[in-house]
Amino acid sequence: MSGERAQHERTDGQLFAAAAAAVARGDDLDDSLAELLGLAAEHLGASCGAVYIVDPDQDELEVAVTHGIDAQAAAAAGSIKAVSESHDPLADVARTRHPLEVSDAAHVAILRGAATALLLPLVVRREGIEVSLGVMGLGFAGPMPKPQALAGAEPLADLAAVAVERALALSLGSERAEWFDRLAHTDPLTGLANRRTLDRMLELEVARAGRQGVPLSIAILEIDHFSEIQKTGGNVAGDEALRRVAQILAESVRLMDTVARFGNEQFILVAPGPDGLIVAERLVRGIAGMTPVGGKAISVSAGIAGFPLDGRTPDELLVVAEKAMHAARQAGGDRVVTQPAAAE
Repeated sequence: MSGERAQHERTDGQLFAAAAAAVARGDDLDDSLAELLGLAAEHLGASCGAVYIVDPDQDELEVAVTHGIDAQAAAAAGSIKAVSESHDPLADVARTRHPLEVSDAAHVAILRGAATALLLPLVVRREGIEVSLGVMGLGFAGPMPKPQALAGAEPLADLAAVAVERALALSLGSERAEWFDRLAHTDPLTGLANRRTLDRMLELEVARAGRQGVPLSIAILEIDHFSEIQKTGGNVAGDEALRRVAQILAESVRLMDTVARFGNEQFILVAPGPDGLIVAERLVRGIAGMTPVGGKAISVSAGIAGFPLDGRTPDELLVVAEKAMHAARQAGGDRVVTQPAAAE
């Protein structure tokens, strides 16, 4: 009968046990929400339903899952934008965090095929403050179910809120782990690989070059007159020069190359293959074409060493590359030197 609870084989205890399992054992948020929405529809005898999730960054309610609604209708309903200002019933429930019985489901776009609707907020408490995470909407072909039946739907909405909160916590944990991993391997100012990552990559590339009998180039690049840039423009200008040079390096190297911050105003290029000199010269030209920083033109002195002619270990290659870099600087900078003696 319309508005009456649907007949089903499961007892209330079995139904809520299934709901708890959907949250506790569900690996995928959409799967958990779909299960909970289906159980809520079963419990109340709803003909259709949908769960929306709040996107606080965009101030929107986005459709997560639906029940008894075809894909075309769900797509046409779309998201609810500007939740903080919208007069849509779904937005009202998200803002007020109170259930809402809708006598004419036509006011709820995604439940327009139903006669009446029940909208339940998905709410959790964080540090004593209620936070709205979304809305569960259920549509009915006839009148609303009896109050005692409606009361049984709220725990299902609460479980849906727990599922969303759990997914957010897992996502945040994953993002934080990724951030800490990135922090451990990158230089915070420039975003390039840091010295720790460089040392590991250099060991691997030298070992690979030796194993495969292929060439490898190591180039050290130092910003010319960096102390003058800092003296004139302060640390702000110095940091800007470092970031701008790092950007040129990152944009100009090949996918196989590694660029890292090597010292205060030094960077390093690890270039597998025979074209390390070509890559290094391209980097020097690109940096020379930068717009001035703090009124100072930016250029670099680069020294390059090649495996196996200049060394067979990372330390040997770095010594030769550094000597070549100093030779480039003594020769006026804004150039690449491959043999330290060539500029002496």
